[in-house]
Amino acid sequence: MKKIIIISLSLVAAMATSMKAQDKPEAEKYGNTLNLGAGVGYYGYIGHPIPVGSLNFELDVARNFTLAPFVAGYTYTKNHYWGKPDEPKYDESYRYYSYRVVAIPVGLKGTYYFDQLMKANEKWDFYAAASAGFVFRSVTWDSDYYGDKHVYRASSPLFLAAHIGAEYHLNDKAGLFLDLSTGISTIGLAIHF
Repeated sequence: MKKIIIISLSLVAAMATSMKAQDKPEAEKYGNTLNLGAGVGYYGYIGHPIPVGSLNFELDVARNFTLAPFVAGYTYTKNHYWGKPDEPKYDESYRYYSYRVVAIPVGLKGTYYFDQLMKANEKWDFYAAASAGFVFRSVTWDSDYYGDKHVYRASSPLFLAAHIGAEYHLNDKAGLFLDLSTGISTIGLAIHF
């Protein structure tokens, strides 16, 4: 995962420096944009990357700065080895039980655009961002599991992430973006209203 992020960052930096410098208009607006993304998230307590979908809507707040309410979603299944305390160890009650988690991060993403600083042409937007919010989780266990159902001993309901990214404008109404994050990295479609 680290190699993918480093290679992607290198490509974004190379594109930015190789582009013909062209100042954007002073009054460029980044808001009124719906961003639909799909990608991967990595959470230490899960132990592997998982597919994630995301959605946010950017609103202009200040020059080169937007705020975007966001929602994302992911699901995964894990196994847990457990037996009934009143049964002898190694009898048939000791086995792997599975549980399914559905998680919905919800919050606010603040984005600052560096287009003027980088002198990027009008087809490109480059940004850094931070997200904060909460993760709502639902856990469903096998029906015959009666043990401890608390699976998040080291996990917090808070969602915090840092982002860097770029968008390539296909036209005035649509663009493709790459968002690399410490939480959920996505590629997707930006729809400008």
